[in-house]
Amino acid sequence: MRKILIVEDDLSIQALLHDFIQEAGYEVVLAADGVEALAKFAGQSFDLVLLDIMLPKIDGYGVCEVIRQSSDVPIIMLTALDDEQNQLKGLDLQADDYITKPFSMPVLLRKIGAVLRRASKQNEMPQTLRYKELTLDLEGYRAYVGENNIDLTPREFEILRELLAHKGRILTRQNLLQTLWKYEFYGEDRIIDTHIKNLRKKLGTADYIETIRGVGYRIDKENQKQPVC
Repeated sequence: MRKILIVEDDLSIQALLHDFIQEAGYEVVLAADGVEALAKFAGQSFDLVLLDIMLPKIDGYGVCEVIRQSSDVPIIMLTALDDEQNQLKGLDLQADDYITKPFSMPVLLRKIGAVLRRASKQNEMPQTLRYKELTLDLEGYRAYVGENNIDLTPREFEILRELLAHKGRILTRQNLLQTLWKYEFYGEDRIIDTHIKNLRKKLGTADYIETIRGVGYRIDKENQKQPVC
């Protein structure tokens, strides 16, 4: 059962959150101020923290900052402070979401579920990707051929990461654009070809990228019969 720490000083809201979230199948632990929240967080393991900002003793921003010094546990901030500056402050402290009061309980539950799913996927991701001589350090954002570091641009690294993460599958240009550029790029999809050309020069003998003419690219030349992604 997933365990959620609810930090809320308004006891009526605290009780409402407790009953609704517990009924949804989560284990719930309560704290009414920042000091109590940090004490309970230090003594137990939680899957998510639901954190009010306007708290006695230590406010929610302070609690978030202390937690982030030692943990990547998902944090959803709840607050009546709905201006952009306060939202940005919470997100800058690496909160995962920011919900303003009053809020819908069903919407809150769906946001909790979404944040927990994202966290689970991130925890399942490997820290390195390897193929033959090629290694990608996903945390350090570094690429190696053998023991030699290869200087890649962020886009080159991301393209190579996608190809290695889907080794053996054909990734179309459009697929790479949608995954990596999202809404930032509306131009010609041949920009992918330019990045691939630069990647090949830098990889040298470790260029394992195969061009599928008119479609896209893949890594794993031994595996010729693979689906288009």
